[in-house]
Formats: sequence, structure tokens, C-alpha cells
Amino acid sequence: MELSQLWKQFSTDARASYRFYERDFKARAPEAKKHGFWRTAQEFAWAILEKLTPARRVLLLLGMVLLLFPAGGYSHRNEEGHVEFVEFDLRFFGGASLFILLMLEIADRVVMKRDLEIARDIQRWLLPAKPPDVRGLKIAFTTRPANTVAGDFYDVFARPVADSGEPHFLLAVADVAGKSIPAALLMATFQASLKTLSETACSLADLVTGMNHYACTNSQSGLRFTTALLAEFDPASRALTYINAGHNAPILRRSTGAIERLSNGGLPLGMWADKSYEAGNVILQPGDWLVIFTDGVVEAVNGNNEEYGEQRMLNLLQAGATATPDELLRRMMCDLDAFVGATPQHDDVTCMLVKAA
Repeated sequence: MELSQLWKQFSTDARASYRFYERDFKARAPEAKKHGFWRTAQEFAWAILEKLTPARRVLLLLGMVLLLFPAGGYSHRNEEGHVEFVEFDLRFFGGASLFILLMLEIADRVVMKRDLEIARDIQRWLLPAKPPDVRGLKIAFTTRPANTVAGDFYDVFARPVADSGEPHFLLAVADVAGKSIPAALLMATFQASLKTLSETACSLADLVTGMNHYACTNSQSGLRFTTALLAEFDPASRALTYINAGHNAPILRRSTGAIERLSNGGLPLGMWADKSYEAGNVILQPGDWLVIFTDGVVEAVNGNNEEYGEQRMLNLLQAGATATPDELLRRMMCDLDAFVGATPQHDDVTCMLVKAA
């Protein structure tokens, strides 16, 4: 790596670490900054120490003391009556204590990273690698986790219908509140309940109601809610029935260029068990586009703390209406990367493009 790349990586890691400890610092002593540098430094030191086990706190403090006060000595009289001075330097032992602490922390990090990589592989297995063939639709999707594992979910799969005719297809995009491991675990339960309940030939409203009841049992009294867009497509009639459960309203671009929003639905899943959901219906004509996305797309920020926004996505959609979903999705992700630049990704990014053929 070039020196500039190393410095950029170091700066990114330093800012991320500062924000990590700053959360605890603000929670412990929100007024500490008003009391001067030493008070602030003390609270940050406590925020760091609290992350360590008691034994590792001893190692850290021992190493710091030996490095700050390394020299010492004493005098004694030998057998011949002469006074001898004995001096010692403890910096080596201070450095050794910090090195041992570093090795222990690295070992924990490696074990955790290995477990996260296994979880990431399992999560990739839960998500489809490519969309199924759906008569009348061309589909493309992608996801980018902010951390090793994500709380976003997407899928397209066939489900049975009551009259045993041509199967309908369910399009799903969901976003669990939070990130990383807690959100990924709830995403897995969402996926399992969705696949299980979809095996029953019922209306989309009944399906979402059942999903909401199940989500309420795992949402920690609504703290871990899930926003979702669930839509059912009938290839024979080209009808799309959808329910928006507190999700970003998908964009429906008609072949004429007119823009519609799919907003019918209700609250996010997992908040209130007795809430009902209102389904919406649209007919997809050839040339129509449907863009379903999570807030990680439109709320991505650049170095100036400016959000990507829906307007940029709309501009790309209008300009690329003749492209295929795969091509347009690549353009969107490239444009998002160019806008964000080196700014760290703070939320999971998921996008599904559907073009009626």
C-alpha cells in the first residue's frame, strides 16, 4: 500500500474508534468536556478500561505505570563497608505487559472475526444468488452490509395460490432496525417465518399479519422492529399486490415517465401485534420500472455529510429507462460509490430493480 493509502486507512480506523469510545464517554459524563482536558481524558480512560476484563485492566495499568516511572534504585553497604548503588530500568517489563495485552486482544479479535465470517457465509446462503425466472418481469438485486453481517433482507420466490393455477411470486425487501449480529439474527428469523407462512395459500394481508404477530414475539417490545415491502405478482393478470410495512416507499416509474409511490400498508413489523395492514394494487405494464430499496441507499453520506438522496436515484432511473435491470443496478452502485468516496458505510445497502417486460 502507498503511504497515502496507509494514512487514509489509519485515519478511518482512528475516527471509527473515537466514535466507538465517545458513545460511552457521552453516556458516562455528558458534561465532562466543560470541565477541561484532564476531566475529559479521565472519562475516556474509563471508557477504554470498561471494555477490558479485570485481569487485562491490571496488565494495562501495570504497563503504563512501568513506562511512565521506569527508573529506580537503592543503595546498600557491602561486606567491605563500601556503599553500593543499584539502579534498575523497568521499561522492558512495561512494554512486555502491553505486548501481552495486545496479543490477548488480537486473539479475541481473530476468533470473533472467524465466527463473523462463518455467520456471513450462512447469511449469504439464506439470500438468493440470482432471481428466478418470472414471466413478465426482469429482476436484479444486490446488497452491501455495513459490517460483516447485515440486517437487510431480500428475496423473490414462488408461492402457491388457492385455485392451484400458475404460482404467484413474492417480492420481499426488509430492513431490521440496527446493524451487525443482532440485526442479522432477527433477519434470519424473518426469513424463516416468511418462507414458512408463505407455504400456506392465503392473502398477502393475512401473510403480513402473521409475520407481524411472529415479529412481535422477537422484537424486544418493539425496539427491534422490521420495516418491509412485501409484494405478490400474478403473471397472468400482471397485477402486483403490495403492503408497505413502514418501509421506504418504492418508486414505480411508468413507461410514460410518470412516478408513483407504493405507500399503502401500515406500521413496521414487530411494533404492535393487533395492527392491521392495507394492501395496495397496481398493474405493471411493459416498460414500467419498480425500485425497492432500503434507507442505506438514500441516506448514504459523503465527506461533506451530504445524503445521496432519492433525487439522484430518480435521475439515474429516468436516464437509464431503456437499460436492463442488471445494467441500471450497476450504474446506481457505481454512482453511489462515486458520491460516497472514502466515507465509511454506516448502514446496510440493499436495492432491487424490477422491469416489466
